[in-house]
Amino acid sequence: MADISVVTAANVPGVRLDLWLWAARFFKTRALAKKSIEGGKVEVNQAAGKPSKPVHVGDRLHIARGEERFEIEVVALAHQRGSAAQAQLLYRETEASRSARLDAAERRRLERSGYARPPTKPDKRARRLIIALGDIDAM
Repeated sequence: MADISVVTAANVPGVRLDLWLWAARFFKTRALAKKSIEGGKVEVNQAAGKPSKPVHVGDRLHIARGEERFEIEVVALAHQRGSAAQAQLLYRETEASRSARLDAAERRRLERSGYARPPTKPDKRARRLIIALGDIDAM
């Protein structure tokens, strides 16, 4: 297996934003990266990004993925997707972003701690009761 091709600013003028996000493993496919960029979930240097916008070393990206928010700086460029360890060498997350993301994950974990999942799925009778009651909190 060949190493991924990591390039520096001297070798190439830039890499497409959707390709870089895929190579850095922020998204599973380029199509998901493109959809997220077009949906306004990715900003490049405080401006809306486009999938074909070239990313350069030193650019700052704001990425919203689900409930997670990342603020990163591009450290290296790559055209191919490699291992997770190699992908982490492509960017550096700011300390404020990392602490906010970990705090939010901890808050979500604590919110779920009081909820006890039922041991089984509701049967036919229970499902009909749930549907008949509707949203009881709306009353």
